[in-house]
Amino acid sequence: MSEQDAPANGTKRAVGSQWKVFYDGYWIKAYDAPADTLIAKKRLIEALTRRLFNHVEHGLNIPGTRLDEARRAYESERSDPKKRVKAGMLAGALFNRAADVFTKAVELQTLGVEIHADNALIRQCGEHLQEALTLGKMVLHRSGEEGIDELWGEPFKAFAFPIEDFYRSRYIKIAQTMRDIDRITVELGAVCGSVSLFGSVQPLLKELGDAAKVKCETLQTDVEIFEVWASFVTACERLTAFRPEPLAPSPSIDEPEQVREGLALLRRGCDLISDITRARVPMPKSTAELLERARRYRDAWGVAPKGTARALGTARKRSPAGGRSAHHVDR
Repeated sequence: MSEQDAPANGTKRAVGSQWKVFYDGYWIKAYDAPADTLIAKKRLIEALTRRLFNHVEHGLNIPGTRLDEARRAYESERSDPKKRVKAGMLAGALFNRAADVFTKAVELQTLGVEIHADNALIRQCGEHLQEALTLGKMVLHRSGEEGIDELWGEPFKAFAFPIEDFYRSRYIKIAQTMRDIDRITVELGAVCGSVSLFGSVQPLLKELGDAAKVKCETLQTDVEIFEVWASFVTACERLTAFRPEPLAPSPSIDEPEQVREGLALLRRGCDLISDITRARVPMPKSTAELLERARRYRDAWGVAPKGTARALGTARKRSPAGGRSAHHVDR
C-alpha cells in the first residue's frame, strides 16, 4: 500500500468479526474506550501502574505510604549510581501514592461527594504522577538495555487527558511497536538468508513476527488472549530451539563459530521482540544495537551477491565485532 493510498490515521474498518483502526501503516485491533469518569480513570491508572512495574527494574514498587521515606533516601544520596536507583524507588512510591489518592477520591464520589478537577486531592494526584514521570527517565527496562519513558508517561496521560485521547495515543505506540517488530524480523531474515546454514530459520522468524504483532494489539482482558499468548510463546520457543543442519559431513573450520554467533543473534532477536511486544512500546536503542550486530554478522559470514567487491575478495571470513564471539556481548 503506497502512502497516497493509505487511509487516514484513525480510520476504522470491520475486518472479519473484529473492528480495526488504522495508524501509521498498520491495522490494529480496536477496543471501545470506557466512559471518561473518575472510576474508569482509577482502573486504567491502576492497570498501567501494574504494567509499568512488570517491565522496569526490580525493587521499585514502593508503597505510597513510604513516600516520605523514599524522598529522604533519594535526596540524601550522594553516590550517583545509587541515586539513580533511588530515583526509581521514589518514582514508584509517587505512582502508588497517586493511586491511593485516586482511590479515595473515587470512594468519596460513590458516596455522593462531588469531586471537581481542581479538587486539592486531584491536583496532588497529578503532581505525583508528573514528578514520577520526570524521575522515571533514570529507570531502565528490566533487561538493563535502556529506559522506556513511554511507560512512565502513560499513567499521567490517562490522568490528564480524556480516555478516548489516551486510547488514540496507545494505538500510535502500538503501530510504532509493530514497525520495529517488522524491522527486526525482516533484517534477521535477510541476514539468515545470506548464510546457507540458517536459511531454513526464515519461516520461524516470520511466524514470530506475526504472532508478536497480534499479541501487542490484544488486551489481557480480551477473550482471545489465551490463544494469542500461547501462539506467541510457542513461536518464541520454536525459534530459540532452532539448530542448523550442516550442509556437508565435514564442516569448515569456521563453521562452529559461525553457528554459535548466528544462534546468539537469533536468541537476542527473540528476547528483544519479546520485550517490546510485552511492553507494547518501541525500544529504539536496543533495536539499533541489534540491527548493527546483525549487519556485522552478515558482513562476516554472509554470501555476497556475485560480482560485488566482497564476493571477489578473500574467501576467509572474519569474525564480527573485532573477533569477539557473540556470547561475550550477548546479554
